[in-house]
Amino acid sequence: MLRFATWKIIAILAMTLAAVLVVVPSMLGTTSLAALSSALPAWAQPRTIVLGLDLQGGSYVMLEVDKASVLHTQTTNLRDDVRRILREEKVAITGGIGAQARGVQLRIPDAADRAKVLPKFRNLAQGFAGARLGGAPPLDVRDSGDGLIQIVVTDAGVTDKVRHAVDQSIEVIRRRVDALGTREPSIQREGDDRIIVQVPGLQDPEQLKTILGQTAKLEFRLVAEPGQNPSELEELAQADESGKVAIEKQVMVQGEDLTDAQPSFDQQRGGEPVVNFRFNIRGAQKFGEVTSKNVGRLFAIVLDNKVISAPRILQPITGGSGQISGHFTVEQANNLSILLRAGALPAKLDIIEERTVGPGLGQDSIDAGKRAAYVGAALVVVYMLVTYGVFGIFANLALFVHIAFIFAGLVLLGSTLTLPGIAGIVLTIGMAVDSNVLIYERIREEQHGGRSILASLDAGFNRAFATIVDSNVTMFVAAAILYFLGSGPVRGFAVSLALGILTTIVTAVTMTRMMIAIWYHYARPTRLPI
Repeated sequence: MLRFATWKIIAILAMTLAAVLVVVPSMLGTTSLAALSSALPAWAQPRTIVLGLDLQGGSYVMLEVDKASVLHTQTTNLRDDVRRILREEKVAITGGIGAQARGVQLRIPDAADRAKVLPKFRNLAQGFAGARLGGAPPLDVRDSGDGLIQIVVTDAGVTDKVRHAVDQSIEVIRRRVDALGTREPSIQREGDDRIIVQVPGLQDPEQLKTILGQTAKLEFRLVAEPGQNPSELEELAQADESGKVAIEKQVMVQGEDLTDAQPSFDQQRGGEPVVNFRFNIRGAQKFGEVTSKNVGRLFAIVLDNKVISAPRILQPITGGSGQISGHFTVEQANNLSILLRAGALPAKLDIIEERTVGPGLGQDSIDAGKRAAYVGAALVVVYMLVTYGVFGIFANLALFVHIAFIFAGLVLLGSTLTLPGIAGIVLTIGMAVDSNVLIYERIREEQHGGRSILASLDAGFNRAFATIVDSNVTMFVAAAILYFLGSGPVRGFAVSLALGILTTIVTAVTMTRMMIAIWYHYARPTRLPI
């Protein structure tokens, strides 16, 4: 029968009130929201709907992994692994290890030595994920005769490394962008070797390009001294373009051992902006050991193969912390600290597309979305009132609660509202009312069939419920497919559509039934107003 327990009524009203309270901060202006935030404790700070790039403006950048740098890194690592194997097996070679475009080659005159190291060379492929997953071999180890061995990185090996470079780069980029203080950046893969970065609200694309364009590979190396073997040295340009510095190839300490980096000011240098850094235990031990053994020598700080500075080691530094100075501006010191905290990118990223969406365009999108929502909602409200009378009022009230639930869900989930998301909300308005239409038309049929008012109401809800659930489940599956297979704006549309489908069951069925039950209890009508 058409009955509603008191606790159910209280629960529905409490949910409605909670949804309204969650949504209200998003409707406040900047000044009112700031006043509300200052009046509430930290644990009760209001959350607002996050607007996407197309609504509030921001920066858009498409990055592409530089395959040449990935291949160069692979070749360098491969050469180091081959050298390690030869050293462990005590195998002599002729002419050294030669680097090729996609691998290395070496000559081992002794056949017994070749038989000993070839299996180990082939085992190097185990470091590639493609090999573990049963894909094409990432390395091609060839015994070309006359003692010549060639180890070549295959196309599958390059593709495997590029994909992993993209995965690692996404995490590093996310840490860098989050450090800018922006909200809800969208960072996602595009194909095998591209990354799309969207940062809503960031109107300074140059700062974003600076943060994303550097690999941020930090190394600490000793500056060369007179008489050292030239094969152990290389010349690197200085960051201030004042010339080149000869430094040792051996990396004494790597930036991956850093745990923190913060911008600061050096009072001994007249308040010059610097970056203070701190190592983990392993890095602190290495740094302390190197500085202890090389007091008096110049210690080069190298970032992306450029020498930032080369201070002299005056005394052992055993505390695990240090300072980077290089005549920075405040912005440069802040950006460098962000890069060092986030970690180095596994490969160079090239910016192949960039654009900035101004807030004016975003406001136009918001206004257009509002107009579409207002016109659509108004037409639906008028139609329901004209067609179903008092039952139309119940449907319209449930519709407003339905919209409040959708926005509350967006706030609680932290989802970004985009222009396609607004389109999804407008679509669910029609879907929610459609459920009410199914119920009301079923009630009409039952009444025309000779049933009593109470029996018609009860049968209308019960028999229409299965149809409503079936149609909404179908739409929910479609929304789930769009979310998992789509990207960017498509996922925004899918989120708002899925939320609208879930709230439709609560509002169009449960809430409408509650209002009709209360109306029937107090009005005791002799005929239905539909």
